Amino acid sequence: MAYILKPELLTAAAFAPFGDVIETTERDFYLINYGKTERYSDLANLDTLDNAGKPTVSIFRSQPVQFPFRIEVMERHPQSSQAFISLERKPFFTVVAPVGDQPLLGQIRLFLVGAQQGINYRRGVWHHYMFSPEDVRDFICLDRTGGTGNNCDEYRFSEEILIEAC
Repeated sequence: MAYILKPELLTAAAFAPFGDVIETTERDFYLINYGKTERYSDLANLDTLDNAGKPTVSIFRSQPVQFPFRIEVMERHPQSSQAFISLERKPFFTVVAPVGDQPLLGQIRLFLVGAQQGINYRRGVWHHYMFSPEDVRDFICLDRTGGTGNNCDEYRFSEEILIEAC
C-alpha cells in the first residue's frame, strides 16, 4: 500500500520546523535607491558551519516530473542551510522531514510553495531534491561549496511514497 502525500499551503508557521519561508508579505522593509526600491532584508537564516566552505549562488535547472510521482530518496545537508527561489515565479512543491538520523514516514510533509515565495531548509533538514511540477524550471540556490566534512547524506526508501496529481 502506498503512502500518499497531500499538499499543504506553505506558511511561515507550518514550515518553521524545517526552515524559513522567503517572501515579502507581512515583512518590514526600508526604502533605498532614492525611494524607488523596497528592500526586504534578512529573509532567511543562511547557515554554514565554520568549516563549511564558502556561500554560493547557483542556478539549478530541474526537469518536469509525471504524476503520480514517487518519492524514492531524500537528502540532508549537515554542514549548511540551502535556499531555493523559482526564477519563473511559479508555484512548486517541497517535500520535507524533520532533522534526525533518517526521515520518518509519518513525519514527511508536502508543501505547495507559492509563486511569490521561496524556501530555506535549515541545516540537517531532510528534503527531496528540487523538481518541477510542469515544464523545465530554474531555481536560484543559496548554499555552500567546499569546506571539510560531508555535506550531503541520502536516505533511500523501501516504502512506496507518492505525490498524486495535484
